[in-house]
Amino acid sequence: MGQRQTVVSEPEELDESAVFVGKEEDFKVCKRLRTTVNDREVVIFHHLGKYHALDLRCYHAGGPLHLGEIEDINGQACIICPWHKYKIVLETGEGLYQGVNPQDPRRTKTWFSKGKKQRTHKVTVKDGSIYVTLSDVNVELDSDFFAKEKFNDEACPDPV
Repeated sequence: MGQRQTVVSEPEELDESAVFVGKEEDFKVCKRLRTTVNDREVVIFHHLGKYHALDLRCYHAGGPLHLGEIEDINGQACIICPWHKYKIVLETGEGLYQGVNPQDPRRTKTWFSKGKKQRTHKVTVKDGSIYVTLSDVNVELDSDFFAKEKFNDEACPDPV
């Protein structure tokens, strides 16, 4: 008979630019944490056993994503911006919209990607601590426009 092999997973290595943002127990109740990492407002979500970090402000008009609801859209976990209901994939930062493919004779609505609009960041968990490493800002994304601005979360500007 074959011998059982014990697999030991290596602890995740921390990037030297990783910033401590909290402990795993901080996510037990609210499942999200709003913080600042190197002058950039970030929100970290804990959803279905995974951590996701994104720029806090929605790429469309700067809406406060930490106040949004998470929904499953087309098999992907998405944060819904509370201001204008924009849908953003937690894993990739893609903006989603629902439309009709003009070449589909049935004219059924389906989900399409606008491409990556929201900056996502790397989350590392080590010994119960959560760290965020900001993504490379050399490639500009739509959410960068709102990344360092300070907003009043109560006010919702007119749709743009």
